[in-house]
Amino acid sequence: MPFSRRVALAGVALLLTVQPALAAPAAKAKPAATKAAASAFTPSAAAIKAHMSFLADDLLEGRESGTRGYDIAANYVASQYAVMGVKPAGDNGSYLQQVPLTAFRSANEGGVSYTGADGKSGALIFGEDYLPSAQARQAETSITAPLVFVGYGIVAPERGRDDYAGLDVKGKIVVILNGAPTGLQTEIRAHYSNVNTKRVEAAKHGAIGVLTLPTTASEKTRPFARGVGNYQEWRMTWNDAQGVANVRGAGAPGLATLSLKGGAKLFAGAPVSLDSVLAAAETPEGLVKGFDLSTNVTIQLKTEIEQRRSSNVVGLIEGSDPKLKAQTIILSAHLDHLGIHGKDADKINNGALDNASGVATMLEVARGFKEAKTKPKRSIVLLAVTAEEKGLIGSDYFANNPTVAKAGIAADVNLDMPILLYDFQDVIAFGADRSSIGPAVARAAGRVGIGLSADPLPEEGLFTRSDHYRFVEQGVPSVFLMTGFKNGGEKGFKDFLATHYHKPNDDLNQPINYQAGARFALVNYQIARELADMPARPSWNKGDFFGNLFGKK
Repeated sequence: MPFSRRVALAGVALLLTVQPALAAPAAKAKPAATKAAASAFTPSAAAIKAHMSFLADDLLEGRESGTRGYDIAANYVASQYAVMGVKPAGDNGSYLQQVPLTAFRSANEGGVSYTGADGKSGALIFGEDYLPSAQARQAETSITAPLVFVGYGIVAPERGRDDYAGLDVKGKIVVILNGAPTGLQTEIRAHYSNVNTKRVEAAKHGAIGVLTLPTTASEKTRPFARGVGNYQEWRMTWNDAQGVANVRGAGAPGLATLSLKGGAKLFAGAPVSLDSVLAAAETPEGLVKGFDLSTNVTIQLKTEIEQRRSSNVVGLIEGSDPKLKAQTIILSAHLDHLGIHGKDADKINNGALDNASGVATMLEVARGFKEAKTKPKRSIVLLAVTAEEKGLIGSDYFANNPTVAKAGIAADVNLDMPILLYDFQDVIAFGADRSSIGPAVARAAGRVGIGLSADPLPEEGLFTRSDHYRFVEQGVPSVFLMTGFKNGGEKGFKDFLATHYHKPNDDLNQPINYQAGARFALVNYQIARELADMPARPSWNKGDFFGNLFGKK
């Protein structure tokens, strides 16, 4: 829906209150060294604070997608675009791209019964042996089929690996180990660990469902018991033009998550013991050979399904070069958070750092482009997306249904959860070294006096867990910046993950360093400026894994 005049005026009023601060330098930037640097600006810590103060206020009730609080946030961002003179690039001349959503959750505990190789029958116990998986396309599911264990379920031609080799899974349910072998490069490992990747591969081989089994390592990192209290949380996906819920690998949907205890019951009488399988899975290559389990299961699920609607907020800053302006550099940041839930008295998940800080950064970067004397050569798309917390849904919808020419999308610079609790001295640029974006990031960071560091948390698979990855899947070179671990950053980051991440206390009471926010905005502006002005369109490095996999789309 178009942003309301009342909310727009509220946004204008808030911005006007920080205009004096916008003119006052927050931090002195290094002298310009290139044409891109000549267009540099001084971001305002006060503006970052003002945007975050609105977006993380209790009034917005945690900005959950499909709620009134999220809509207020979307209208606020639209009002800021309007104040800056950014062109609408949503639906029908507005700033909003409507995103039709299917929301779904388990309606009950479901049921998993089995008959083993010895002919004996039994049933798995909810919360101890399994957790049901909700289905986006059907309210009731009943499947009876034999089981086949397929190891990690990875097919990697570039490594000569096929975990399905020699197995017949047509019409059967596959049991797949969670994650991927540690010997894989971290970002490639994240790709092969992704449940979407695994379901698509299972469907290609004719499987009709997937059961996921933890490894010893994944059980330690994310214990099965942690999911029991959350099994009925709402999940979401977007709908296509025919109103059909988008489900990757729909022919082989996820049916349930097993515990190690539940897996042991289904592996009874298997040709290889579960203990041996788990031990092999922990080796660097994780070459676990699959086999028939000689076990039949019957899985019954009930799902509650609702149709909802949310929106991405899209603005356009037109490029100045007659030829290059048809190409676009996207600045993306997710606007949604978790809404209202929790066990404590404070149940509002304000999402101050996740991701009001990223949206505030994007708005400041946009101001830099609008006020620059030298306009960017390529066009800049400002994209605040919905439903990131539900599985990168808003960005996936835009990447598949862009409101600008799809062929012209040249790069994505993603802004997600900068931890602005310390004076960061380095950044981690996920994906930068896979394309010509890498040298641009290095030049931009160098001008701001920021170092570049390697991924310090490879086990988290962060490369596939933020919105830029939906553009990577469409063949678009992308980069996602995270504040680094130097100068106390490691403690600050890990403490945030342990005590504030996805909790109501991710709010404005944290000791937020708004000067660090201004600096983060500056380095992202410099990166986007480099990409907008470089003579050649950003391109994948020759032989890059993701370029080979997705780059021809």
